[in-house]
Amino acid sequence: MATGDDLLEAVTADSIAHEGARAAKHSLPIGAPCPNCHTAVAGPWCYACGQRAEKYNRSIWRLTLEAAEGLTDLDGRLWKTLPRLVVRPGTLTREYLDGHRAAQVPPFRIFLIVVLLVFFTGGLDLRANSTNFKLAALDSPEIQKSLSPSDRADFQQAIDAMRVEFAKPAPTATRAGKWLRAQMIKALGNPEAFKAAVAEWAERLAILMLPIAAVMLSVLFVFKKGVYVFDHLIFSMHSLAFQGLLLSVVFGLGVVVDGGAWLLLLSPVHLFVHMRGTYKISWFGTLIRMFLLFIGSSWAFGFLILGLLLVGLATVH
Repeated sequence: MATGDDLLEAVTADSIAHEGARAAKHSLPIGAPCPNCHTAVAGPWCYACGQRAEKYNRSIWRLTLEAAEGLTDLDGRLWKTLPRLVVRPGTLTREYLDGHRAAQVPPFRIFLIVVLLVFFTGGLDLRANSTNFKLAALDSPEIQKSLSPSDRADFQQAIDAMRVEFAKPAPTATRAGKWLRAQMIKALGNPEAFKAAVAEWAERLAILMLPIAAVMLSVLFVFKKGVYVFDHLIFSMHSLAFQGLLLSVVFGLGVVVDGGAWLLLLSPVHLFVHMRGTYKISWFGTLIRMFLLFIGSSWAFGFLILGLLLVGLATVH
């Protein structure tokens, strides 16, 4: 069974190869003096001092494009990878696992880009509908407009009652219970700080979806020969990247139109095509594994949400 070292070696090799290609693109001519030690260079790096033999007299516009290229791989691989991720996901993952990787954006890199995109689009101001990540406070203008005076009074009374209840001493409570009560009082007193803490930790904990998905897939394919944890990690990166892209599109459409959430019906269809194409299994075996994966993912997501709330409570001040 493959280990995390296999994934680390693959990512490192890909990064080194890509960095070498970028360095060669802007390197000094062979035989030119190194800007640092004046040794005649024989490649993208000086063999005497190790400094990159690069031409730095480039325009601000060119440097900006290179910075964007470094972040999103705008050398053409991104525009080749994304359409195939959407239309031919099984082929994309299968080719990567078979060693055809030069034309693809590394799966982990595209996963991180999509995670950032999801949180960006999820935080857009979608006042026309509720398709977003925002948690509106009871005292926010949009909530207050939708409530009658009696409803606002009832909500305020409920909040006050909760604060009073949590503030009561609980001599029989455990240390954990007392801590939880104290943190909930802080969260009720400063809901904006609690929401900020939850949002911050949500971005950090998003990476946990990868090992969780890989472990569940390892269990589902435990009896299939020639399939390793490394394969499940790559599949998870590609699959979660597509789900994130789909979610981002739904969030983005929510700015201008209603009904964009119907696009989420494409999620199980894509997963079916992706799983069957990657693992080369029957349609019945794919459906059974999808059903079990849905159950396991629901439990895992519930625990992640619970952990996120606890971390948010722990960090609120």
